[in-house]
Amino acid sequence: MNSLHFRILNKILQRNFSQAVPRDLTFQYLEGPQKGIAVCGLNRPSAKNAFSRNLLDELHKTIDKISFENKARVFVLRSMVPGAFCSGADLKERATMTPQEVSSFVSNLRYMMTRLHNLQIPIIAAIDGLALGGGLEIALACDIRIASETSKLGLVETKLAILPGAGGTQRLPRIINPSLAKELIFTARIFDGKYAKEIGIVNHVVPQNETEDAAYQKAISISEEILPNGPVAVKMAKLAINKGIEVDLHSGLSIEESCYQHVIPTKDRTEGLNAFKEKRRPEYVGQ
Repeated sequence: MNSLHFRILNKILQRNFSQAVPRDLTFQYLEGPQKGIAVCGLNRPSAKNAFSRNLLDELHKTIDKISFENKARVFVLRSMVPGAFCSGADLKERATMTPQEVSSFVSNLRYMMTRLHNLQIPIIAAIDGLALGGGLEIALACDIRIASETSKLGLVETKLAILPGAGGTQRLPRIINPSLAKELIFTARIFDGKYAKEIGIVNHVVPQNETEDAAYQKAISISEEILPNGPVAVKMAKLAINKGIEVDLHSGLSIEESCYQHVIPTKDRTEGLNAFKEKRRPEYVGQ
């Protein structure tokens, strides 16, 4: 078989495989004035986007793609399933696992959340519908969160005699009052988007819209505000914030200084100064 025949056969096999096994994620780079925005859509309608082994694997691959291709300046995480952002763990699959398999799966899920949190670019979660357990935890791993008014959020694991195991016990108390975070986790309380905004879990709450995903549209709007800014500067700002909040103020200022030193020799910084002097819009290249 020559190389041409091999490539044709490989494409046929890939196409047949993709038709036989529906993907649990959608992914696209937006184009035109929105170039630089990557959008990932959770897409398990039969399970309300619950985390399965396959979905977890696809999320890892998506993080790899964004990291290695280096084409995205902002990453938006949304749902393709009306009424469900992510309902948490796939309990039907979980029931078939041994205790050792459960431990391994949760460790892998926690690792994926950490990788997501540590992506260099800003990540915006567009929450529409259920965001329970791991569904809220993956939103907490994002930098900015938008929720529709009627969304239902909560770390509900204690109802199942377990605890949030993918970062929820650590990230929620860093976002809101630790005492309130304890109350929400201990009671496994479910609350709506309006309350999530009141206590600071989400940045914005938007009216529910039956014809379009208003949370996603708001996420795109914020992404468009980020796009014109210096990509390296935004990355360094995220790094300075993420690392700085984990240490004391003196150490945090040292982290900020290190990040600032990184942007000084960049072409973008020079472009920004020239654009200001020439009264024009800067054209940043991420270098």
